[in-house]
Amino acid sequence: MSTPAPFEKDRPTGIRRRGGKVRDQRITLSHGSGGKAMRDLIDDVFVGSFDNPALAELEDQARFRLSDLLAHGDRLAFTTDSYVVDPLFFPGGDIGALAVNGTVNDLAVSGAKPLFLSCAMILEEGLDVDVLRKVAHSMRDAAKAAGVTIVTGDTKVVPRGKADKLFINTAGIGVIPKHVEIAANQARPGDAIIVNGLIGDHGAAILNARGDLALDTDLESDCQPLNGLIDALLAACPEIHSLRDATRGGVATVLNEFAQAACVSMHIIETALPIREEVKGVCEILGLDPLYMANEGKLVAIVPGAHAQTALEAMRAHPAGRDAAIIGEVSAAPEGVVTMATVFGGERIVDMLVGEQLPRIC
Repeated sequence: MSTPAPFEKDRPTGIRRRGGKVRDQRITLSHGSGGKAMRDLIDDVFVGSFDNPALAELEDQARFRLSDLLAHGDRLAFTTDSYVVDPLFFPGGDIGALAVNGTVNDLAVSGAKPLFLSCAMILEEGLDVDVLRKVAHSMRDAAKAAGVTIVTGDTKVVPRGKADKLFINTAGIGVIPKHVEIAANQARPGDAIIVNGLIGDHGAAILNARGDLALDTDLESDCQPLNGLIDALLAACPEIHSLRDATRGGVATVLNEFAQAACVSMHIIETALPIREEVKGVCEILGLDPLYMANEGKLVAIVPGAHAQTALEAMRAHPAGRDAAIIGEVSAAPEGVVTMATVFGGERIVDMLVGEQLPRIC
């Protein structure tokens, strides 16, 4: 189905306004004042980049027919997230792609079809307009790849030194199809635990991009949309119990959230964890644990054990899941605890992350 169009398309459209053009090379406070400079910025950078009928209306809200939403399912999924990553551009992505993909993935792990995003920008006075334009183009490309539309937004400018270049907030709306029931508390003993690929890449790539380690490595973020992968997974295995993308706090945090919500135990095997050697090396140098490293294109799936192989094959057949692996299983006890069989033959508890391994990771 095509993207729903705004309603009331037969109403008078008023005076046809020519799109504005930014003349300044850097963001000034006038770009957040609500006047012509702000309108020119919105026209040039945002409307020009995102370019869709809902946004072109330039109302204070995007409008849609409820019937168009109901065609996708019977429940609405709604999420919001903010992005403050440092640096703005990093191997494998940037803050714009991150903002789109992160919000798409938060919707998709509910089983929802992501449809619409908002985009709110907090800009620091002095930001290069070309940098902002590059971020907007990246958001446009990421939205197109994920099959979503950026339909509304907001722009604020703060004085120099009151922010760090650029922060983004995105909210997203999706629709959950009938009969899809995915939730953290649905995990059951005997279920298999699956990840869709190599973990820790995003955290390691950001850390290296900051230049503190000066490592000669080709590490890239795994920033990607997961809705296509989840569609393929649901088609092959409709019985999925739980899904969550493993962003801040990594796989370990997701597993603890599942264990506590469902009152079960998660047991994983260290040798089964798919981790890139370069990520292991970064973690060893800094004393970090890959299980807590952030990801931006990885999810944890809890599926009935009888369907584990089917789910795994469906993941591996999709580009976003070709390195998928079964990393453990769900047990009845001890309730609310995650344990791991180590490479040394012992077992240890994998607790919730305490503090923050890496700040401003997304």
